Amino acid sequence: MSHIVKTFPGVRALDDVSFNLKSGEVLALLGENGAGKSTLMKILRGVQGRDSGEMIIFGKPCGDLTPQSAAALGIAMIHQELNMCGHLTVAENIFLGREPMKGMVVDRRKMNEETREVLARLNMDISPDTVVGNLAVSKQQMVEIAKALSADAEILIMDEPTSALTAKEIEDLFEIIRKLRSEGKGIVYISHRLEELEHIADRVTIMRDGKYISSSDFKDTTMDSIIADMVGREITEKFPKARCERGKKILEVKRLSAGKAVKDVSFDLYEGEILGVAGLMGAGRTEMTRALFGADKKDSGEVVLDGKTLKINSPRDAIKAGIVLAPEDRKKDGLCTRLPVRENISLPNLDMLSNLFGKVNRRKEADMVSHAVSDFKIKLPTPEVDADTLSGGNQQKVVVAKWLSGHSRVVIFDEPTRGIDVAAKVEIYRLMNELKLAGMGVMFVSSEMPEVMGVSDRIIVMCGGRVTGEMMAEDATQEEILRRATDFSRKEATDQ
Repeated sequence: MSHIVKTFPGVRALDDVSFNLKSGEVLALLGENGAGKSTLMKILRGVQGRDSGEMIIFGKPCGDLTPQSAAALGIAMIHQELNMCGHLTVAENIFLGREPMKGMVVDRRKMNEETREVLARLNMDISPDTVVGNLAVSKQQMVEIAKALSADAEILIMDEPTSALTAKEIEDLFEIIRKLRSEGKGIVYISHRLEELEHIADRVTIMRDGKYISSSDFKDTTMDSIIADMVGREITEKFPKARCERGKKILEVKRLSAGKAVKDVSFDLYEGEILGVAGLMGAGRTEMTRALFGADKKDSGEVVLDGKTLKINSPRDAIKAGIVLAPEDRKKDGLCTRLPVRENISLPNLDMLSNLFGKVNRRKEADMVSHAVSDFKIKLPTPEVDADTLSGGNQQKVVVAKWLSGHSRVVIFDEPTRGIDVAAKVEIYRLMNELKLAGMGVMFVSSEMPEVMGVSDRIIVMCGGRVTGEMMAEDATQEEILRRATDFSRKEATDQ
């Protein structure tokens, strides 16, 4: 790809970018959110057209591609945001648009057989007849990967493929990547988890602000130089932590149970504290936050805020009380993607922006949105663009910004740094510190143990829907957190 230019209204997403990929290599394509990585790959995959520039694929010049012509050339892409049809089966999703036919009807036996084969390559024990919407997010992500593998692509683009996977699933994926590389496939690997690169990357290409910055063999570079090229400066502190005296108890959760995923959970949260919630996929952490926020029905338990027992039957009750949630799935649960950023930020704060007759004060709204965009460094041409046009990291910032424009007592972050770049992660950490210093209580759910240890003041660990450990962050080790996160003996004993 040579001298590629792509402009959207008010912003130049790609500015004279050149890029190359060789067969039999894993190329890590890196950059901050909004650097243009996904846009460049969408042009290669035929999802978007370019304004100018040249593409040569397998030695032949190509015009603008379509998804169909790109697939015919052997180009497949695993998107950062899941593109599953939740009401269809695993097999139907994997072969959507290219179903094997037997005369005039779909050959379901052949489709299911081929689905089993590709799932077996990923060590996935899932029936081809399973409805995708019934699967956990991590399993849906693996189905997305299986869909790309089933196309037997020569060029495979992976955009944040591990963001929702367990450690075992990630290692299985890395094994598949190494096998594909040995077969001569060219793989573009986009990830903000830089620690993954040492396991699979041959070469690194870095973009910043829509421009090509550098390209080098991975063995000849360092993490510090990669980060410096990505953000244009050196990141001196990976996990900034503000120090302050812990205040009074804000939140007390007593014996909370919800469905099969949350069982008898109790913990406290204090002013001026970040409480980390650690655990493996399926531990019940997200389900616990949703029950606490009123998004899911709780079966039993008590929630006490500032000494007052709350009745939380819906998110509206939680928001009114001062408990807010930045959810794990930002596009599904955190944003109205077809609405402008302005409306996403103002929607939860209409009581502050409206008069007695419900009319919104546009000047107040503009001030609130302007401060949110500035404080969170949200990259966008104008607040009137739809939320789904933003990069993943900037979408995450909007999710957080809309809550913090109001007056909250407890802020729950569920995997807030998933799929965002190093610099944006540090901004989220600094924001949590600011909330802590302002006397709020912060809950921070993360699957990354170094992140939980680096950001939190105190940590609770969950396993099998229960709290299996609690420790001060300064005393925590990854080994101890993992031991508690796999403490199924305690979980099973308490179930009996």
